[in-house]
Amino acid sequence: RNCLCYLIDYTDRQNSSVIYTKSVDVNLFLLEKYGKILNKKIITEMKHLKMVIVMVAALLFGLVWSVTGDECLPGGNLFGILLLLFCAVVAGKLFGLIKIPTLPPLPPLLGMLLAGFVLHNVPVVNTAVNISQKWSSSLRSIALAVILTRAGLGLDAKALRKLKAVCVRLAIGPCLTEACSVAVLSHFLLQIPWIWGFILGFVLGAVSPAVVVPSMLILQKDGYGVEQGVPTLLMAAGSFDDILAITGFNTCLGIAFSTGSSLYNIFRGSMEVVGGIIAGVAMGFFLRFFPSKDQKSLVVKRSTLLLGLAVFAVFGSGRAGFPGSGGLCTLVMSFLAGVGWADSKGVVEDIVGVAWNIFQPLLFGLIGAEISITSLNPNTVGLGVATLVAALAVRILCTFLMVSFAGFSLKEKIFVSLAWVPKATVQAAIGPVALDTAREKHDVQLEAYGMDILTVAFLSILITAPIGALAIGLAGPRLLQKPKVLQEDNEHAGENRQVMILSFSYFSRF
Repeated sequence: RNCLCYLIDYTDRQNSSVIYTKSVDVNLFLLEKYGKILNKKIITEMKHLKMVIVMVAALLFGLVWSVTGDECLPGGNLFGILLLLFCAVVAGKLFGLIKIPTLPPLPPLLGMLLAGFVLHNVPVVNTAVNISQKWSSSLRSIALAVILTRAGLGLDAKALRKLKAVCVRLAIGPCLTEACSVAVLSHFLLQIPWIWGFILGFVLGAVSPAVVVPSMLILQKDGYGVEQGVPTLLMAAGSFDDILAITGFNTCLGIAFSTGSSLYNIFRGSMEVVGGIIAGVAMGFFLRFFPSKDQKSLVVKRSTLLLGLAVFAVFGSGRAGFPGSGGLCTLVMSFLAGVGWADSKGVVEDIVGVAWNIFQPLLFGLIGAEISITSLNPNTVGLGVATLVAALAVRILCTFLMVSFAGFSLKEKIFVSLAWVPKATVQAAIGPVALDTAREKHDVQLEAYGMDILTVAFLSILITAPIGALAIGLAGPRLLQKPKVLQEDNEHAGENRQVMILSFSYFSRF
């Protein structure tokens, strides 16, 4: 009930007008009174909740310490991993908050990469964040398995059948051209063997969907290049470009660590590719029929089995002495499994995406932590940047030629060439694999080659990811066209605004 406590009117008798009216609602009075009591109760409960959280955290720390000992203390692996994960997540969020008008946001992976680099190179902090090479290698291998699973699930069988010639050219041509260019340049500039040059070439040959896709979605939302199909072309070709680079990398990796004559190494590398494909086909068909569709929690079981088999393929192939077959096995397995899970493939992709959100900051943080300023060779950095820049120039030219004679205008060709520059995810995933494999062989010379590859991969992410994102954001509105309907709507909206402004300025005179 709305009960009025009192009502007072002050009236001017002569003018018969109300001067002041005041009313008090009893409900409002009670609400204020009991609101204060409720507010105090909520504050007390929040204090109790915070105390419970602190006690539970202390109990968990005590349990972990009682089991692992010094591993969870500063200088231990668990402490270093958790601190690195926390700092990488926070740095990624901070970089994502940096927004420049009319430009896409900076890739969060840059913050993750720099967080690991800073933690490893700050004198006092690096003693507390001490992660052993075995732990780091294992976590990066798990992240590699997750990203390869995402790549395999992301392949669309229908799109493969309807793939246009320009998409095939864009996926194959620039990747192979850049890989060969890097192999030649690194052989003569960095003085590394030919096969290691091709390993570096395929590491750098992949474009980064983590940079290209978000930037293209922003342009697509505004209608830029939609009628010509530019965003769709880039997002579709990006997946196949990455898979080609990963396949070439695994093949060259198998050849590089084979012992014997050159013909035997080539044969062995080819057999690793064939073996990885056969194993992936077998596992993929197994996952299509097991677990059966009548089981409960089917999506969770499928996701768990898929990720478990992917991690097993990556680790098992290395243990078996065939490091180049694990990645291909994971790609083929996840692709075939996804084709058979047409009804629940999207949900499985979401669960795998959650796993990637956990391992992405770890992956980029660990990559940054592998780079030490004191151990960097200035010649390697300078020549590596020169190799990268020269190979990018060749890639841009090749991309321009690949999209020629496809109905695109000159501006659209230039935009596609610039958008095909960024590198990040694949470089972080496969960049340290050669170094990890060399460390298992305990070969100092091979470790030096692997470190050179990791250094150049790190520099490629640091240089091309922000430049590529900015190039797409700046060049898109200037080089791509909007649909005619959107242009007419914008023109009409602009005319209406001008009419309203003129009308307002005219009537404001009165």
